[in-house]
Amino acid sequence: MQTTVIFHTHKKQKGGALLALLLVVLALLAAIALYVSWYVRQPLDFAPGVSGQRLQIEVPKGAGAQTIATQLVDSGIQVQPQVAYWWLRLQGSGLKAGYYEIKRGSSLYSIALQIKEGKQSLLSLTVPEGWTLRQVRALLKEKAWLQQDSAQMSERELLQALDLEALPSLEGQLAPDTYVYAPGTSDLVFYKQAHQHLMKNLQAAWDTRAPDVQVKTPQEALILASIVEKETGRGADRALIAAVFHNRLRINMPLQTDPTVIYGMGERYAGNIRKKDLQTDTPYNTYTRRGLPPSPIAMAGKAALHATLHPANTKALYFVARGDGSSHFSDNLDAHNRAVRQFILKR
Repeated sequence: MQTTVIFHTHKKQKGGALLALLLVVLALLAAIALYVSWYVRQPLDFAPGVSGQRLQIEVPKGAGAQTIATQLVDSGIQVQPQVAYWWLRLQGSGLKAGYYEIKRGSSLYSIALQIKEGKQSLLSLTVPEGWTLRQVRALLKEKAWLQQDSAQMSERELLQALDLEALPSLEGQLAPDTYVYAPGTSDLVFYKQAHQHLMKNLQAAWDTRAPDVQVKTPQEALILASIVEKETGRGADRALIAAVFHNRLRINMPLQTDPTVIYGMGERYAGNIRKKDLQTDTPYNTYTRRGLPPSPIAMAGKAALHATLHPANTKALYFVARGDGSSHFSDNLDAHNRAVRQFILKR
């Protein structure tokens, strides 16, 4: 009997120790869980060398929690690597590849949720007024985050891919503006959207055109607007410049505008126009040919489209650059020659 009692006492003591150890472990795990829960919701700062309020990270395809945690640290986010790893690992296999914009002050919780839900940052590209198609295509090739579906296409192949085979060229058929896309978007999406945007702008200007404009179709208006765009140094002069070209078209006077000559020269243009260039005939030489060139020479913005179809009320036939971005307008050749001597020849 006595031996039996001693045995049960020893057994109870051992069970109590295990229970106490278990409680300690559970308490420790609970403390760790509380700490992690608190930590992942704390705003994170950027490393001292990182400027700005946001930065970009790329999550490659197939990247796991360790790779992403390392990228967060390497990009300059001040986060504990092991906590980041375990928290990302808890998200399972749902972490999505892509480009993500991380704002200063974001928490690890919000960052992981952003990646898990695939809320990628939107990136932008800007096409300035007056750019040519060649410049636009070069810009798109620089955007590594775009899917380069058209990079190796000829212009004719690109027109076919866009269902625009009826157009002689894509030149001038895109609206200059800022466009925003998710990384991985096909560059063909940009072309389609930019063309639709241009058509909307053109139709809006055409529908409210002045009654005496000297263009017969929206495409003719687009051609003239591209010239106005290239000739305008100051926005306030657009409608006056447009009026000069309308006045010349009205009397069948050559447009005689240098930007069309430059466009027709293509890669031969080396930064200046010689007398020989003005005398060398091309479809775009408005010194040797009357009327409009066969296509736009650049991307025309909304302001140029509006000015072209709402020209100023003036009899001016000539204009010359003053040298400060503005232009001087003249009604006749004698007055124009005096302006040339004053502003160009400085006599």
